[in-house]
Amino acid sequence: MDAAELEPPTPTVDDAMLCSIERSLVVLGERWSPLILRELHYGNHRFSEIRDRLGIASNLLSRRLQALTAAGVIEQVAYQEPGSRSRLRYELTPSGRDALVILGALQQWGDRHAPRPDGPSVLRRHRTTDDELHVAFVTDAGIAVPLDDVRMIAASTVA
Repeated sequence: MDAAELEPPTPTVDDAMLCSIERSLVVLGERWSPLILRELHYGNHRFSEIRDRLGIASNLLSRRLQALTAAGVIEQVAYQEPGSRSRLRYELTPSGRDALVILGALQQWGDRHAPRPDGPSVLRRHRTTDDELHVAFVTDAGIAVPLDDVRMIAASTVA
């Protein structure tokens, strides 16, 4: 029996899952998924680049890429370098690009609560102004709300 036979099947989002957090974790919650998305956001789109940067086994990376593709988070795009055979690279879909805020929140939390001795490994900066960026809850009017003023309310209790 090989390792693939021992690994549980990739979970799928079930319409019975009431909580959006649970539904999101089914797609993005496996350890390698956010790291793969991080690499794609860094501009590493080829299988070998992702594998080498993460130090992940090829068979495991293949399964995670397949799951992210099936969930619509990434897509495969064929490319061919001169004199070489056609290959696939992985591109973020709008869903995958939206996951950047999740990665930023995880990174911001890690910098605050599980910091590296050498400081942050990544800085969040505005593309044109180079201003430092923070992940936050923001009102429709664009006002950042302090965490002490945020409350989570089950939708079933809202009339």
